[in-house]
Amino acid sequence: MNLAVIMTLLFSCKNNETKTKSSNPLIYENEVNFKNMRQLTFEGENAEAYWSYDDSKLIFQATNENWGQSCDQIYIIDTNNYTLKTEMPQMVSLGLGRTTCSYFLPGDSTIVYASTHLEDAKCPHVPERRVDGKYVWPIYDSYDIFIADLNGNILRKLTSSDGYDAEATVSPRGDKIVFTSIRSGDLELYTCNLNGDNVKQITNQLGYDGGAFFSHDGNKLVFRSSRPKTESEVKEYKDLLSQGLVQPTNMEIYTCNIDGSNLKQITNLGKANWSPFFHPSDEKIIFCSNHNSQRGFPFNLFMIDIDGNNLKQITYDDTFDSFPVFSNDGNKIVFSSNRNNGGTRSTNVFIADWVE
Repeated sequence: MNLAVIMTLLFSCKNNETKTKSSNPLIYENEVNFKNMRQLTFEGENAEAYWSYDDSKLIFQATNENWGQSCDQIYIIDTNNYTLKTEMPQMVSLGLGRTTCSYFLPGDSTIVYASTHLEDAKCPHVPERRVDGKYVWPIYDSYDIFIADLNGNILRKLTSSDGYDAEATVSPRGDKIVFTSIRSGDLELYTCNLNGDNVKQITNQLGYDGGAFFSHDGNKLVFRSSRPKTESEVKEYKDLLSQGLVQPTNMEIYTCNIDGSNLKQITNLGKANWSPFFHPSDEKIIFCSNHNSQRGFPFNLFMIDIDGNNLKQITYDDTFDSFPVFSNDGNKIVFSSNRNNGGTRSTNVFIADWVE
């Protein structure tokens, strides 16, 4: 799910005025873990950029009217290609419906992503701002997960259950996919083999479980969860879910083994904590949070040990940083940000060397 696309419509309504003491104007003061930052995209809504297994390419989703698309489609670009200010990247989705959550499969010749195109070639309706002012995400029941080649040809439909199936990522071992599905009546995590066989339910507690990633050794999952507890919270969650909506303003980070055992809540910060990814050591988790924000934003990147200790702030943005993903060799990081957008609402993709 492209969280940046929706969130930036709400939160990136002013120019980022953070000043930098770095020789690189894209790196803000106190962002000591970044070096040699480069900007990959320059307009529109660009998010969820993920590395190929050999780290030579990035796959990401974007909405860019100048690329002829009015809602998210999937694109691929070489990691050393910084021409998107004047050129259009290779689109590998069909250009129909809305797509999300793309990821390379082993061998880097095929990809997995979710799309709504089978139900309607048009972009699905975006929910209106609610009368009660509460912020919600749409959970489109037309999403299914597909495997395609790099020429855009769909090779296999991976899911066939009714309702939402999306948010697929692939194990570094190259043997499993994790995804979010509503097939049980709630938004739970599932794993399956690369061909869609051997589907197993991983989570089973009431609440939205999504945005899961494998640890680098393939043994664990990290993900975001809402966990309604009070009677009123449970009622609100179920009422919204019946309308195809979730409210993402109260989420925490969890981990578990790939079979669902050893479930642990890692953060207890309040507000929205999401977009987690394992540090190359598998001993820390980087994630996005607005827990210390007063008005819902800014969202910044933070890192925490897998036992929930040693919280550290990584970015110091005025508006929005999210979707952090380390390269497979651990030397670089890619993330999406509102920095350097000239006061517009565009969210762009940035790459930097990672410094411990």
